[in-house]
Amino acid sequence: MSVASDDKCRGGTMSEMTTPDFAKGNGLLPAIVQHARTGEVLMLGYMDEAALAKTRELGLVTFFSRSKQRLWTKGETSGDTLTLVDLRIDCDADTLLVQAIPAGPTCHTGTTSCFGNDVAPSLGFLGELDALVASRHAERPEGSYTTTLFEGGIRRMAQKVGEEGVETALAAVAEDDDALIGEAADLVFHLMVVLRARGIGFDAVAARLAARHR
Repeated sequence: MSVASDDKCRGGTMSEMTTPDFAKGNGLLPAIVQHARTGEVLMLGYMDEAALAKTRELGLVTFFSRSKQRLWTKGETSGDTLTLVDLRIDCDADTLLVQAIPAGPTCHTGTTSCFGNDVAPSLGFLGELDALVASRHAERPEGSYTTTLFEGGIRRMAQKVGEEGVETALAAVAEDDDALIGEAADLVFHLMVVLRARGIGFDAVAARLAARHR
């Protein structure tokens, strides 16, 4: 599926548009790196054709370092790699959008993004939380509350969603905003858990909402 800003300007996935115009940047194109789960902008780098090819080959984001004048795979010394999820190109074929999952801080200063901490959209955290719930479902670590929910079975999980729904409704009627927010947070979390138990990610709910909006 392509991404369009208007009828005349259409970008798309790299599988749809495989000829970036490296000539425009004298062999280098800017590559914006975005957290694939939260939407947070992590950094800006530059890729030449070789860096793009190596990124696809390794599945790890690789740039052309203008200071070192060589290919540089992010995290090659620190271990703070960027695992490739998707590559897109803009409508003019001269800017790349790299969606990736970071292993550790992206910036050498220790911040999550080269633009500082806490620059992700607030709703983007739901993607991180859903990924954590998925890992709990797969790994079942001891001592985890989420593990106890999964071990309790679907009926118990469904019961918890019902309980949290009632508590949220009561808070809406009889309690202050902070209490309502707290109960709503509990409801969303337990809903994520029961969805995951059925093999459904929270992104499916977001996609359904988006489809209804359209």
